[in-house]
Amino acid sequence: MSRKAPESDIDEDQLRVGEPGRAAAGVKGVLVSLQRSWEQMGTSRTIRTLPLLNQRSGFDCPGCAWPDPQEADGDKRKMAEFCENGAKAVAEEATTRRVDPEFFARHSVAELADRTDYWLGQQGRLTHPVIKREGDAHYRPVEWAEAFRVIAEQLRALESADEAAFYTSGRTSNEAAFLYQLLVRSYGTNNLPDCSNMCHESSGSALTETIGIGKGSVSLSDVEHADLVLVVGQNPGTNHPRMLSSLEKVKQRGGKIIAVNPLPETGLMRFKNPQNARGVVGNGTELADEFAQIRIGGDLALFRALNALLHRSGALDREFIDEYCHGYDEFTASLGEIDWDEVTEQTGLERAQIERIAEMLAGSERTVACWAMGLTQHKHGVATIREVVNTLLLRGMIGKPGAGVCPVRGHSNVQGDRTMGVWEKMPESFLAALDAEFGISAPREHGLDTVDAIRAMRSGGVRVFLGMGGNFVSATPDTEATAQALQDCELTVQVSTKLNRSHVVPGRTALILPTLGRTERDVQDSGEQFVTVEDSMSVVHASRGRLAPASDELISEVAIVSRLGRELLGDEHPVRWASFERDYDAIREHIAHVVPGCADYNARVREPDGFVLPHPPRDSRTFPTATGKANFTVNSAEPLRVPEGRLLLQTLRSHDQYNTTIYGLSDRYRGIEDARRVVLVNAEDISALGFTDGDPVDVVSEWTTAEGDLQERRAKRFRLVAFPTARGCAAAYYPEANPLVALDSVAEKSNTPVSKAIQVRFEPA
Repeated sequence: MSRKAPESDIDEDQLRVGEPGRAAAGVKGVLVSLQRSWEQMGTSRTIRTLPLLNQRSGFDCPGCAWPDPQEADGDKRKMAEFCENGAKAVAEEATTRRVDPEFFARHSVAELADRTDYWLGQQGRLTHPVIKREGDAHYRPVEWAEAFRVIAEQLRALESADEAAFYTSGRTSNEAAFLYQLLVRSYGTNNLPDCSNMCHESSGSALTETIGIGKGSVSLSDVEHADLVLVVGQNPGTNHPRMLSSLEKVKQRGGKIIAVNPLPETGLMRFKNPQNARGVVGNGTELADEFAQIRIGGDLALFRALNALLHRSGALDREFIDEYCHGYDEFTASLGEIDWDEVTEQTGLERAQIERIAEMLAGSERTVACWAMGLTQHKHGVATIREVVNTLLLRGMIGKPGAGVCPVRGHSNVQGDRTMGVWEKMPESFLAALDAEFGISAPREHGLDTVDAIRAMRSGGVRVFLGMGGNFVSATPDTEATAQALQDCELTVQVSTKLNRSHVVPGRTALILPTLGRTERDVQDSGEQFVTVEDSMSVVHASRGRLAPASDELISEVAIVSRLGRELLGDEHPVRWASFERDYDAIREHIAHVVPGCADYNARVREPDGFVLPHPPRDSRTFPTATGKANFTVNSAEPLRVPEGRLLLQTLRSHDQYNTTIYGLSDRYRGIEDARRVVLVNAEDISALGFTDGDPVDVVSEWTTAEGDLQERRAKRFRLVAFPTARGCAAAYYPEANPLVALDSVAEKSNTPVSKAIQVRFEPA
């Protein structure tokens, strides 16, 4: 019997504001995990499911990409190898609630469009493929064969393959991602936008330029054995909670932690590990030795000042610099004298604290720098990350145990998708290997990333959109523009497990194709299948679903791609699509021949912990850059100054969501209950702007185009909440605040939306 979902959201006027949490996790986290699991799955299903999460014989968490302990490092996995938000993610996927054909008969698309993202997500699992044809008010059931015929006919009718865009979410397995990009390139385009474009594209751009590979260089063991860990622009307590266990080990081994963030997040301050006595009955572990409460956009100025101090003090690894680095003289010449007034204005930090941090860097023999969206989603995000790399290069912190770069990926297989070829700019070496393996001719012209795909849909250049997972309209910037772009398409196709916002802004014809979740058994003609994923530290491992599928009508992502490939390209096409659906080992054999570092893939992923992909800077201090060395870079940017009466706003997650999936209306770490349309502002700023804590306001963003025109966007009726964020800064949850992000406000080089530095003003609601 399915549990009934809530009929409606809690009214925003029921907002309750309390004291922010003093420690992350603890017994409260365990209780919330169990409560949400019981609500969605029931007791027996919870007991059968959670013990399999992140276990060697179980399934990979559909949440974040934080790695699992490795036997090779002497670490054993705990019985409960998951966090609160991981448990919520599993509960949402393994829920007993269902969205079936009768649901769509009861609810028109227009009615569903008036519901909130939370309400949509709470309705449960999609059970049958459905279609909304032009002029229909409702989605209606459709047979799988007819669904694939509709898609193939529409794609074949386009004047060019480049009039279609094929989006991918990080939840897609390596096998499905590899097949998906093969299908898209066989069809004739490189239009493969993905969720990486909106999160760590800036990291990839910066790291490829500086060390030659766009991935992190550390292992889990490196992080846990570091002398010093920098956590910059990242909130691990909510976004990567299992990281807290690793940070606890750093402290237990005598290491230090520096947190750099505009908000004093609970997960940066104290951790109560529920798997030991100190976390249950004690005070937990204090994490940050230094909390640098930086102003939004001040990170580049901070790291330039730190690098100038390191250079001035002589705390350099000259042997490493001389042997492995390029551009040192040009970089150090650019540092000049520190203008402390300018640094203080940009960062909001006192000189004494910056000097303390520099001393900690100078005294550390093993330093890891971790970051997330707080660095990447800025106009100068690439430059800022390059400057962080400069810091590590000065100290020789690449390619040694306990040291390196650690961009913390936000979704479970987002890194694996890119490894498998889901990128609009894959290198010639990959495309040539694909051609040789399959006898195709992959296109060479670069395709569209996420932002450019939206622009192309808006202008009519893209007429068909296919999304492999994710919630495109809620994940992207400029929500109204994105929604209209989708609605202007002749066909939109969403491969999904649950109802979301993208389903209610359909193209003229729209399909929803329900698929198996990661928790579910996948049985094909050759027997039960497993898939593989890659975590944030380049470990590739297996994931095996164990639950019965939510519906007999569900098919896997691999099956969806295989059947579409067969329908679109025909049985005479050189790629044997039908063989892949029967046995996923056949896919992995091709991966082994095409993807660098994946030789003997089938055997290696069957090892208990999988295998680690090669990383030349980490493995041998070899840097596959244009210079053949690690590159120092010269970085500068105009300071972020806003007019009087304006603030800089960043979008962020609540503790009750993961990416665009909203689990509930509680953000207990920030003391927010029963509401999401809130904007967190320093109490002194609220007063200075002429408002009072709790006032309802419209949030208006301001963005100046390259031509000098001022554009405005409005998000209506938010509640002001006094919160100890840095002065001049504000924060609001996405996707509610995404309408404020201009589509053309993007990071230089990476084209990532600038969601962490939005100039806003408030108007009474």
